[in-house]
Amino acid sequence: MGSSSGQPEFDYLFKVLLIGDSGVGKSSLLLSFTSNTFDDLSPTIGVDFKVKYLTIGEKKLKLAIWDTAGQERFRTLTSSYYRGAQGIIMVYDVTRRDTFTNLSDIWAKEIDLYSTNQDCIKMLVGNKVDKESERAVSKKRRHRLCSGVRMFVSGV
Repeated sequence: MGSSSGQPEFDYLFKVLLIGDSGVGKSSLLLSFTSNTFDDLSPTIGVDFKVKYLTIGEKKLKLAIWDTAGQERFRTLTSSYYRGAQGIIMVYDVTRRDTFTNLSDIWAKEIDLYSTNQDCIKMLVGNKVDKESERAVSKKRRHRLCSGVRMFVSGV
């Protein structure tokens, strides 16, 4: 499925969406994953986009990863990016309880409202786990949110 324009060849294309409140570290996760760098970043305005190529077994994958702004004023703009996503990563800051509460109060509702893929894989990522002494969201609470829901869980 690649092209002759110098772009790498790939067997599968996956659209992945990063969602969550502003300041939880979505952009930092994206930058770390796609370019192995970590910087302090300013909040995303609208959306950002990065591509990551992976090889699993003999299959070449292209991940198109969309980083959405977490501020409420951009939600109408970012709602269209849910369409066709095969994966949605919900990110919260383990040191800020409100960012966790908003996962079910705001972000899960947005997925239900805007996602068009019934088989969309959802993943919950608790970010900033290196700040253990400042943790405001317990692992038990995190697992309670995911119980009964088909969702992967991770902490970074």
